[in-house]
Amino acid sequence: MDTKLLVSLSGMNPRTLHRCAELAEELDRRSVPLSMLCTPSTGVTSWLKQRVDRGDDLLLHGYDHTVPPTHRTVNLGRKAEFAALPAHEARLRLIAATAQLDHAGLRTRGFAPPRWLASRGTLDALRERGFRFCADVTSIRDLETGEVRRARVHGFGSQKQRTETLRCFALVLTAARVARRGGLLRLGVDASDLLRPSRRQAFLDAVDVALETGASGATYSLTAVPARLG
Repeated sequence: MDTKLLVSLSGMNPRTLHRCAELAEELDRRSVPLSMLCTPSTGVTSWLKQRVDRGDDLLLHGYDHTVPPTHRTVNLGRKAEFAALPAHEARLRLIAATAQLDHAGLRTRGFAPPRWLASRGTLDALRERGFRFCADVTSIRDLETGEVRRARVHGFGSQKQRTETLRCFALVLTAARVARRGGLLRLGVDASDLLRPSRRQAFLDAVDVALETGASGATYSLTAVPARLG
């Protein structure tokens, strides 16, 4: 069965850039494009532009994961930035984020919320702001047609080292299983994971086993709304 492999990277910053660049180069050798999840304050704008020019994908990954954009207090607590926001608060963050991206010369109409969690209000705000799709933890949502493509994103999750070997092994096994089944295989990694050799290697092993099973690399933008992108 045909399997599309979507590889995403988050957490890019000057401290982790060398590992991010290494991953991108490894994926280039495998002809697998990278979907980069970025915030306006990423600090690696030049590198992002270079990767987009090479055919990689760019998705907005939030505005500011810690500070509310208005004077009214928004208690995020331990929740992800867009997990529980009402539409008007999500709208303000999206306006601020897209303005900063535009200023940096970066554009995208795809959104992947922090921790892959988006509230109903966030989805409404995304539609209002002209975003085409939202990739959450279990699906990719076409915001123009309402179509939902079910596919869970797979990664390492917890940073606990005592479960390191198990998590690495599980990711590779999951990649093989989903690739054999066909459809969409979503692998996501944070730049902090790439600083740990065991996770970096396991992630590449997961990509390789998917390719060996017959998967082909794709981007979120072309997978989400292929008929209307040109």
